Amino acid sequence: MATVIPRKDERAGAEIVYGHEECYRQSVELLKELGFPSGVLPLQELEECGMVRETGFIWMKQKKPYEHFFETTKSHVAYATEVTAYVEKFKMKKMTGVKSKQLLLWVPIGEMSIEVPNRKKICFRTPVGIGKSFPVTAFMVDEEKKKYLEKVEE
Repeated sequence: MATVIPRKDERAGAEIVYGHEECYRQSVELLKELGFPSGVLPLQELEECGMVRETGFIWMKQKKPYEHFFETTKSHVAYATEVTAYVEKFKMKKMTGVKSKQLLLWVPIGEMSIEVPNRKKICFRTPVGIGKSFPVTAFMVDEEKKKYLEKVEE
């Protein structure tokens, strides 16, 4: 008979914040710290956000699922009430709660990463490894894009 080993609680030791304003602030800070543009996870009505620094596990809960259309990439993306991932600099992996519509099908997004060293492209991959890259500027908010383009021109 096989022994079932209980999975360690991946949220143990987490730093947790509640409320939309505090969650929004923390999520933007986290994306910046990881090297991602702040518009890449446009979650709405956030209620809870948490991070376990020791493992890199994060989660963000919103009141209800949210769908977003990224105009510059012509991408329709759906976010569940809870989005989770394991994060490190320039990478989010083992993501849950995010899917993109591709040719009438909803495809789960399992990873997103910034191409290093030039950091001009962001790549999204399915759990089976199929990926698509876009300019990182496509996911920047206006102020962020302006600063980025000023640096590029220098």
